[in-house]
Amino acid sequence: MPVLVTRPAREAQRWVQRLRQRGLDAVALPLIDIGPAPDVAPVRAAWDRLAGFDAVMFVSGNAVDGFFALRPAASDCWPGPSGSAGPRVWAPGPGTSRALLEAGVPAAAIDQPPATAPQFDSEALWGRVGDQLRAGQRVLVVRGASAAGQGTGRDWLAARLAERGIEVTTVAAYSRTPPAWTPAQFALGEQASDPASIWLFSSSEAITCLRSLLPGQDRTHARAIATHPRIAATATEAGFGVVCLSRPALDDVVRSIESMR
Repeated sequence: MPVLVTRPAREAQRWVQRLRQRGLDAVALPLIDIGPAPDVAPVRAAWDRLAGFDAVMFVSGNAVDGFFALRPAASDCWPGPSGSAGPRVWAPGPGTSRALLEAGVPAAAIDQPPATAPQFDSEALWGRVGDQLRAGQRVLVVRGASAAGQGTGRDWLAARLAERGIEVTTVAAYSRTPPAWTPAQFALGEQASDPASIWLFSSSEAITCLRSLLPGQDRTHARAIATHPRIAATATEAGFGVVCLSRPALDDVVRSIESMR
């Protein structure tokens, strides 16, 4: 019973390794390609103005990697100028927090949802940071963009910030594009429409890409695990016959996979 991990390639390989360590037959089948920032100038400008922000929100580990890949050599954030604490750093989940720590951001500067949160998303993050804010503050949101340079992801958090009178600036630190599958990957994707396979989805965008790559696929008997209710709804809309909702933590995903055996 193969588990198809649809995250971008580097994350997919990490998840495949962890799932295999738990005795599961996991295979990477990325449905999103990650590339560099579509325009590096705004990212470099954001670094130059970083000390003027009260907080920086990274939507994912890829946002962290893309942003810090363009960090100026002279930058002293984090910590901030003259040894100050620098802006608070927001992470929607443990993967993003881990990427921030690897990039050199001190743990004391990071705000994230508790490990027991039902979901790792903007709503859970808001519950942690909402009380920090006051009108007139400034927040930088670091996210991805499509190949055309259009911002990707939800604007829910930005809307909540605007309601509080917070000035929000967004910058695209990486690009997200549909993958260029090999013939072997197409064959794997086509075969996984039967109930012997399980698709693991961590984004609705991945399902959209799947529908584009295999537009005529009959998924009536296909099975999927989704790590968020919105993703589960997208999988159902895409025709998956069985969709299981799971928390995004490894232990919960493993339990969901084992429950489908």
